[in-house]
Order: sequence, then C-alpha cells, then structure tokens
Amino acid sequence: MSEPHPLDNPARASLLGAHRHLAERHGQALRYHPDVSPLVALPADPDESAWCDVADLLGPGAVLSVDGLTTPPPAGWEVVRDGDGVQLIDAGVAAAHDPEAVRLGAGDVPEMLALVERTHPEPFLPRTIEMGTYLGIRRAGRLVAMAGERLQPPGWTEISAVCTDVGYRRQGFATRLVHAVAASIRDRGDSPFLHAYALNTPAIRLYLALGFRLRRRVEFLRVRVPAAESVA
Repeated sequence: MSEPHPLDNPARASLLGAHRHLAERHGQALRYHPDVSPLVALPADPDESAWCDVADLLGPGAVLSVDGLTTPPPAGWEVVRDGDGVQLIDAGVAAAHDPEAVRLGAGDVPEMLALVERTHPEPFLPRTIEMGTYLGIRRAGRLVAMAGERLQPPGWTEISAVCTDVGYRRQGFATRLVHAVAASIRDRGDSPFLHAYALNTPAIRLYLALGFRLRRRVEFLRVRVPAAESVA
C-alpha cells in the first residue's frame, strides 16, 4: 500500500512534524494548544478507541474542529457544523515579495484579532501567529489586510487568514499578500496550498486565477464531545 499524501490529513501531518512543539497528544488523538487552533487530528479512519482518546484529551462537551476523516464520528458525537470545502494547491502561483507587506509579531495580535473579528476568514486565536509567518498591509498606521501560514505538513505550507477590511477591498491587497506569503513559503523549499469553504466562490475564483488548482474536496466538521457517561 502506498504512503498517504501529506495533504490527505494535513493537520495530523503538521502536528507530527513541523508543529510538534504546538501539539498535545493522548493516544491516537492530537490537538493544537487551545489558544493556537481548535483543530484536532485523528487517523483518517479512526476506530472507537481513537474517539475515546479525543474525549479524554478534550473533556465532555468540548467542541473540536476536524477534517481529513474518511468515516463519520460514532453515535453520540453531535455534529454542530458540517461544511463542504476545497483544497487547492500551487499550480504556478506568481509568488513575489511585497515591500509594503510587513511581518506581524506578538505586539500586533490585538489588531489581528480585531481584523479577523470584522472579516471572519476563519478561527484566529491569540497564539495562532505561532503557526507561521503572518504579513500585513497598513494604511495610516492601521492594519487593513493580512495573510499568513497555518498547517505545515512535510513539503507544504498552508496560506491562511487571508482577509481585508471592508473599506479597503478591491485594491488588490489579498492578491499581493497571497503572492508575498507564497514567496516566503517557496524560499524555504515548500509549496503553498490552501483551503476554502465551497460556498466562498469569490475567494475560490481569486485563488484559481492566482495559479492554484483544485486537488480535492474536503469536509470541515465541528463536533461536540458527548457526556462522559456516553463515551465507552
């Protein structure tokens, strides 16, 4: 049997590799520290004991984000959100550094959290910035657009948190930042990839135009751990 591709279960590949320093593990279940990311990683086809490991790791009632599964959660695990998505990979992105794209650091996190709150690209938490490099564009000193790196399976880095404040859209900031983040990824020998919700057709059109191509369709799940007595 051939080895699974790193992008088939990228969160698990990241937590076992480049992001092992951000990982918490119990048995077969891995997760990021709760203030880094809500992602939990399991084997692609987890058995009942793997789900018990998740319950032990997170505790009753906790809500986790998981993808890369080939089978649904067992009975008793409530799916609180189920979204179709796409995984896109580099197929000739015109990566280029941008002199206006500044590297964001710990001191910028409050502004980054506020921008995410206004634009809702995806979960971004106080320590998400530790997952990789984040770049931003400012106007009059104010952070108005950003993009950065999230999952890092071997040979790949995910571009994530691409967002622009409402009053500054249609000025090409998202394109410039995706190009700049892609350039940083290429500089260290990785290839860029990204995820998007299937319903976010404007973003998908942009990414395809920038030189990404569809690799596969994915399912984003948010699942609630059942009460302790329900977990065998």
